[in-house]
Amino acid sequence: MTFYVALVRGINVGGRAVMSMAQLRGACTDLGCEDVQTYVQSGNVLFRSTATAARLVPAMERRLGEELGRPARVVLRTRSQLVDVLRRNPLSGGGRDDAKLHVTFLADRPAPSLVAALDTGAYLPEEFRVTTTAVYVHCPGGYGRSKITNNFFERALGVAATTRSLKTVTELVRRST
Repeated sequence: MTFYVALVRGINVGGRAVMSMAQLRGACTDLGCEDVQTYVQSGNVLFRSTATAARLVPAMERRLGEELGRPARVVLRTRSQLVDVLRRNPLSGGGRDDAKLHVTFLADRPAPSLVAALDTGAYLPEEFRVTTTAVYVHCPGGYGRSKITNNFFERALGVAATTRSLKTVTELVRRST
């Protein structure tokens, strides 16, 4: 049985796509997920399943889309993948405030040409680094004021994405033990 964390994009943000965490847990349980728990109100679901990610993601997107009445996007990671994201963070340290670090999880691998076209120095003092599965973002003025948001990366890289604070990612790893 694999331990997964589902990161649901855009629910309970700005009063759109509102779903209670009880509803979210129920939808996942109905899909056969076990030990389902949620963390905060922004669509973080931890669970165990024997199903593969390739089977779970479309099933979850379909079910959550039905519940929300609009398309839903789910980015799924295993616990070990989340640990790896934390371990490989190229923006940790160097005097940066961890409270200003975020991870944008990519649903698919972006085309290398699109990654190469991004100018990592264009938004200083904000910084970002792109990998095949995530974008690490540092926003010293706060993510809410940033120009390098989730929508920016979705447009620039041509893939669906969802962003979490480093604190949230760290807590998801802690809760998945």
